[in-house]
Amino acid sequence: MSSEQIFEMCIFAMLAALMFVSKVIMEVLPNLHLLGMLTMVYTLVFRSKALIPIYLYVFLNGIFAGFAPWWIPYLYVWTVLWGVTMLLPKRMPKVVAFIVYPVVCCLHGLLFGVLYAPAQALMFGFNFTQTLLWIAQGFWFDILHAIGNFAAGFLIVPFSKLLRMLRARAVR
Repeated sequence: MSSEQIFEMCIFAMLAALMFVSKVIMEVLPNLHLLGMLTMVYTLVFRSKALIPIYLYVFLNGIFAGFAPWWIPYLYVWTVLWGVTMLLPKRMPKVVAFIVYPVVCCLHGLLFGVLYAPAQALMFGFNFTQTLLWIAQGFWFDILHAIGNFAAGFLIVPFSKLLRMLRARAVR
C-alpha cells in the first residue's frame, strides 16, 4: 500500500467523523451546520474521491440517528452539492472563489427543502400541490440554512488550502 493510499484511508475516516461530530455539536441550532462547507472543501481537494468521506458521514448519520425516512434524501442531497462543486472551474482565482463558493453553498442550503421534497413526496404519497406546500412550510428553515451556509462558505478557500497542504506533506 502506498503512503497516499494509507493517508487517504485515514483522512477519509477522520473527515467523515468531523462532518458527523460537527453536525451533532451544532444540532442545537436550527439548520445551521458546517456540512455544506465541508462537502465543498472535500470535493475541491479530493475531487471524485470526496464521495468516500461524504458517504461515510451519511452512513454514520444513519447508524447513530436511525435509518428512518428522513435519512433517505441524505443519499442524494449531498451528492448534488458535490456534483455542482465538481462542475466549478478547478483553477478559479481566489477573489472569485471567495464569492462563488459561499454563494454555491448558500444556494444548496436555500434549495435543501426542494432537494429533499421528491423523497418526501414518494415516501408519503404527496401530490404536486402537497409537495409544494411541504416546501413552503419549511422555507423559513431553508432561509436559515442558506444564511448559515453562506457564512460557513467563507471558510472554504482557507480550509481547502489547509487540507491540500496537509495532503502534500503526508504523501511525500
